[in-house]
Amino acid sequence: MTKKKRPSLPPQLSSLRRFLSSVRNLLILLSFSLSLLALFCLHRSLSLSSSSLSRRSRTPTSDLRGPSKVAFLFLARRDLPLDFLWGNFFEKVDVANFAIYVHSEPGFVFDESSTRSVFFFNRQLTNSIKVEWGEASMIQAERLLLGAALKDPANQRFVLLSDSCVPLYDFSYIYNYLMASPRSFLDSFLDKKEGRYNPKMSPVIPRNKWRKGSQWISLVRSHAEVVVDDDVIFPIFEKFCKACGVAIENKTCRRPPVSARMGKKNIKLQRLHNCIPDEHYVQTLFAMGGIEGELERRTVTYTLWNQSTTKMETKGWHPITFSYANAGPQQIKRIKVIILRISLLRDD
Repeated sequence: MTKKKRPSLPPQLSSLRRFLSSVRNLLILLSFSLSLLALFCLHRSLSLSSSSLSRRSRTPTSDLRGPSKVAFLFLARRDLPLDFLWGNFFEKVDVANFAIYVHSEPGFVFDESSTRSVFFFNRQLTNSIKVEWGEASMIQAERLLLGAALKDPANQRFVLLSDSCVPLYDFSYIYNYLMASPRSFLDSFLDKKEGRYNPKMSPVIPRNKWRKGSQWISLVRSHAEVVVDDDVIFPIFEKFCKACGVAIENKTCRRPPVSARMGKKNIKLQRLHNCIPDEHYVQTLFAMGGIEGELERRTVTYTLWNQSTTKMETKGWHPITFSYANAGPQQIKRIKVIILRISLLRDD
């Protein structure tokens, strides 16, 4: 029995068939590629351990010769009004044991006309930015300070300070205290009560990773690198932590400073979504990176809150500023006792 030969297709139909087959294969390949891309993007958003927390190439410190330094990072509005106290603090200290960096307003120079202490001469950053209260520019200024200090491989501890901070102990005590611990000192806890978390931050920052703590931190070098190298969490804070004042309808803005003169308008602004990046960024970043177990969950800087006399001031966003009248020897002694008790409680 002979098999009948299938009739051949006309050349036009044969070409069309090959074309359709090629299109189908191309669509399958494109669909597969898009699936891989989606998986990659999802992994990048939800997993920070392999991408955002990878460290940039820097000078290794394993073969460091000479003493390790403590980098004092001053976040200043303009000048340093308490520079004379810090001058006494650094006096007669080996300069090989510390370094100073100051972020001030762009263009401000520390010299004999702007500071009373030679230790601050030309210690300002050359790439400083304009910092707005309630904006991510505050934490960007912190990142700039850390980035500048990381250029010196001898810097092993990084202490963030404001222009109103003063030392309670001498240099040797602080140096030995910081160097004795392999951990960073970072006040950090789960923020459950206050509505500062913006759901729009998800899925990059899930609610269960949102943390709160003091802005004033002391970091070991590896943790300072994590902050500077971050390119995932910081953009989210940039997007959703903005100061109010442009439009009340903007629900991603932070509330403005409390002002009794604004009356009901101020109350309305106070009810808007509040982010406060400087109290959440580093804490949340470390929670996302899974390195909270490497921290001393407390700050080494003492602040006093909620002691204002008026109801409006009590709702403010800044701690008390100590004056000469309430910062005498007895008050300093009481503060030291408080710090010691907190240290003992946390160590237990």
